[in-house]
Parts: sequence; structure tokens; C-alpha cells
Amino acid sequence: QVLLVESGGGLAQPGGSLRLSCAASAYVFSIYAMGWYRQAPGKQRELVAALSRGGVTIDADSVKGRFTISRDDAANTVYLQMNNLKPEDTAVYYCNAGTYYSGSGTYRPGDYWGQGTQVTVSS
Repeated sequence: QVLLVESGGGLAQPGGSLRLSCAASAYVFSIYAMGWYRQAPGKQRELVAALSRGGVTIDADSVKGRFTISRDDAANTVYLQMNNLKPEDTAVYYCNAGTYYSGSGTYRPGDYWGQGTQVTVSS
């Protein structure tokens, strides 16, 4: 059974930091690339960052230089370190297990999603 469980969301002030965690099964980490998506009210879900099993990362332009995705295979966990947070980062953040295509350098989300964790950036 594929199970993704996010944690670490909450309230942060502009300029602050949060770290999201996504714990997954060993099966997921042995096969899938991992990604973080977010969805703000009234907007479509968008890719924030993705990480291939080989360590290649994809970052949305809006978070470049501020967010970092990483994975700990021993702990079956993927992280999203979010620094210099802005109010526009407010959204529900979702972990996903998907596929990284090295030829095009793109990430395609799979069918497995976490339950989501709320991130609110406000003073």
C-alpha cells in the first residue's frame, strides 16, 4: 500500500521558514521520484519542486533560491525546506510520488498523494 503522510505545515511570518516532511513507504522510495505541489484557494494545483531518484531537482520559478527539496532514503522521507516565505506561498501543500523524465527534465505526478498540510504566511 502506498501511503504518503505530510507534516510540518503551520503559520509563519513573512521572511520566516518552515520545513515540510513527507513520510512514505519503502516501496515508494525504491521506485518513484517525489514531488511537492501546492494549491491556493481558487487556483489550480501547481508543482513546487520535484526530486528524481538520481538527485536531479526541479524548482518552480516562484520558489527558486528560497525552497529546497531533499530526500532521506534511509528514513523514507522527502523534505521541503521553505525559507524567506512570502504571503503568496500560502496554500495547502501536497506530497506526490511520480515519474521524472530525464530526457525532457520534467516531472509527471502519479496517482499517489498525501492528505495535504496547510501553510499560511501572514504577519
